[in-house]
Amino acid sequence: MDVRARIETDEDARLAPWASRSRDCSGRLHAEPEHPYRTAFQRDRDRVLHSSAFRRLQYKTQVFVHHEGDHFRSRLTHTLEVAQIGRTLARALGSNEDLTEAIVLAHDLGHTPFGHSGERVLHRLLDAHDGFEHNRQSLRIVDLMERRSEHYDGLNLTHDTRAGILKHGAEYPRYPHPVPLPPLGTSPSVEAQIANRADEIAYHAHDLDDGLRSGLLRAEGLHGVGLWDRARESARAKSPGGQLGDLAAPVIAALIDVLSTDLIETSDARLRASGVTSRAEVQARSEPLIGLSEGLEEERSTLAAFLMKNLYRHPDVERMASRAEPVLGGLWEAYRTDPARLPDRTRRGRAGEPPERAVADYLAGMTDRFALTEHERLCGGA
Repeated sequence: MDVRARIETDEDARLAPWASRSRDCSGRLHAEPEHPYRTAFQRDRDRVLHSSAFRRLQYKTQVFVHHEGDHFRSRLTHTLEVAQIGRTLARALGSNEDLTEAIVLAHDLGHTPFGHSGERVLHRLLDAHDGFEHNRQSLRIVDLMERRSEHYDGLNLTHDTRAGILKHGAEYPRYPHPVPLPPLGTSPSVEAQIANRADEIAYHAHDLDDGLRSGLLRAEGLHGVGLWDRARESARAKSPGGQLGDLAAPVIAALIDVLSTDLIETSDARLRASGVTSRAEVQARSEPLIGLSEGLEEERSTLAAFLMKNLYRHPDVERMASRAEPVLGGLWEAYRTDPARLPDRTRRGRAGEPPERAVADYLAGMTDRFALTEHERLCGGA
């Protein structure tokens, strides 16, 4: 029985016209036979899930460094929460859940240790060599740095998933990506757009939750933030007797529901009004079709500004993040001064690329704790 063919036929009947079909995927860098009972996008998802880079996300910072507490999100748990939201959105909008999930599971593979602070440090250190950007780095990981075959580097994902990882596209003005970039189109696929907005919904909700859990944020300080007030009222309406205790969890769940519901309803109306009848027509449009209503987008922006001011720039968070500069900067100098300290495969680099790119690849792949341990070993600690 050709299970894959049956799944592909089911997709034709079930998915909306704008969705990506597994049968119509745009191929891989290296041709390979199809699997008898998994579609091309399911195989992409599974390859990412079993990769070393995915496992390392467990010890990479989301907001709080891993040793600050066992209950805070890591980059891995963030990714899993995005995947859950992404699947829900894709299912509701008649889009391809498997492609959405593959993109989501891979979207943060390129993040550095110490979160966005680490990314800023590497971007500065690589200023003369096109800088550093985590979506581009995610593509380097799945295309070049993971190993699953003796015949080629990388995971050999479909071009559809690779394009979704880049989301907004990427430019390589001086040192081109070592293998051909996927066709990007003017706009991302619906599945890539969904992945992008699911990421946004997830980190607003769980960063808020972690901020409250840590004590850096207080619920009373959120009164007057429109989206929080809306979510609180929604949670109260669903609570027996209309009473809410001190738990933030019902409000956080309501926040995800409010954002997801608005996004589904708004995006469905936009997709239908646009008249798009294929993935190609979606990608040819100048503006994305997946998004929130104008009013809720304004409320989301207000919440994002609140989090930036009161959580991400909180002195305690900045204190944790400040370790990125001395640790990554010290390791950068140690490896550039003595490249023999790098693993053989990393040290060899790639034709046409500066040696600094190989150092950045190694640093970006580190977990927080490995970076701290290596810095202690090579540089004598902070």
